[in-house]
Amino acid sequence: MQLDFSSNTAYLWALLPEIVLSLWAMLVLLVDVFQKGNREAPSKPMIAWLALVGLVLAAAANIWLIGVHETGSGGMIAVDGFRVFANFIFLTAGALAVLISMGYLDRNGINRGEFYVLMMYAVVGMMLMAASRDLILTFVALELMSVAIYVLVGFNRRDPRSSEAALKYFLLGAFASGFFIYGVALIFGSTGSTNLTDIATVLSGAPQPASMMLIVGVALLAVGFLFKVAAVPFHMWTPDAYDGAPTPVTALMATGVKAAAFAAFLRVFSVAFAGLHDRWAFTVAALAVLTMLGANLIALTQGSVKRMLAYSSVAHAGYLLVAVVAANAVGAAAFLFYLLVYTLMTAGAFGIVIANARGQDERVSLDDYAGLGWQQPLLGVMFSVFLLSLAGFPLTGGFVGKLFILQAALEAGQPWLAVVLVLASVISYFYYLRVIIVMYMRPAASEDAHRGLQLTGPAQAGVVLAAVAVLLLFFAPSPVLDAAQQSVASLFAPTGSVFGLHP
Repeated sequence: MQLDFSSNTAYLWALLPEIVLSLWAMLVLLVDVFQKGNREAPSKPMIAWLALVGLVLAAAANIWLIGVHETGSGGMIAVDGFRVFANFIFLTAGALAVLISMGYLDRNGINRGEFYVLMMYAVVGMMLMAASRDLILTFVALELMSVAIYVLVGFNRRDPRSSEAALKYFLLGAFASGFFIYGVALIFGSTGSTNLTDIATVLSGAPQPASMMLIVGVALLAVGFLFKVAAVPFHMWTPDAYDGAPTPVTALMATGVKAAAFAAFLRVFSVAFAGLHDRWAFTVAALAVLTMLGANLIALTQGSVKRMLAYSSVAHAGYLLVAVVAANAVGAAAFLFYLLVYTLMTAGAFGIVIANARGQDERVSLDDYAGLGWQQPLLGVMFSVFLLSLAGFPLTGGFVGKLFILQAALEAGQPWLAVVLVLASVISYFYYLRVIIVMYMRPAASEDAHRGLQLTGPAQAGVVLAAVAVLLLFFAPSPVLDAAQQSVASLFAPTGSVFGLHP
């Protein structure tokens, strides 16, 4: 199908996945209202299943986009492979978050249909961020995603940690949004446009050096993105927000929110500001180094597994920033591949954290995992797979993802970034392996310390599928890598296959 954005009806087709998911979220909310006996009654299990159906329908609409092509001048919405691949990552993150929330919400007395509706609208915002070709639309999508997440973080109103986390995240998030929109204003004042393609055209045709107004605008824009990806030193909100939020929300924040911010970051800076690469690359590279080393060192000191995973998430933002700095086709393809692997292993790891809980006691201290590997063999093996993949060990998808990011850094002439990435990964081995050692080499507090699986059947199935996918992405990465490489063709000129794999 050909889309001509000179006609407004083309936008209806271009936004089909987002429209489908938005309308379905409204339907889920209505169904939840009418199926309850009273306002305070918990929602029925069908609401979670309906949310999953909505994500599947959005995925089907996303598949349909593969056969859609643009004609004439581009519009505000990108219809390209990069967007389609990124959408699948967001939908996967949303589906895993919904699955692991089954049972968790009931145990904590917060099983309300609005939870799933907010999750779906957060995913809509994520998809719009990856699709946006205009800075104003990027900002609107960012706020749609952020407002939904603010509410989800504080969803457990009876837990003061949840309310505190939501307040901190909201205040700092609003502050970062102010930086972002002010940056957009300065960029518009310098180039006369907020369209990414138009900005790139203006910058490529400008004979004089970039104005100070433009440089400041780009810097402020970067601050907004760096806050959302939780790069050091813009990560202050991450430990408290991740620790205080309901664990399924933490999983969605650590995967979908980060992936969406990175997808928008890569599109904006690789398309609109490619001509200014020399101006922003070193700064982003320095922040990548600070993020990789700083977050991993702080994670070493954490006694809470949940906070450790929060700082781990910050460290992985540093790895992904290396791919952004590379600004080449290999880096962008590695970026998409690693985002997918990261989503699977991080969501799976938080699923195990949920499984180890007892009622409303999340049991996230390191000692609470002693003996888990022997009393719950399946959970122990899966958690080990996720932790080893996060560390980048061979035989896991995380190893392949880091390998391709290293190649991207080397091809971009940034060997020092590759060296720092390897050193940071070595540091991370200590705190990832420490959890595995505790699970298998420390005796449990009692014989029934880990009795009674806290994951429902659907949640356990989701975690198992994530673990299997993480392993498959090591043994058979070619299909996903090929798809990732073809997806970035719209952002970069093709430069051959990734690691010699056929296109």
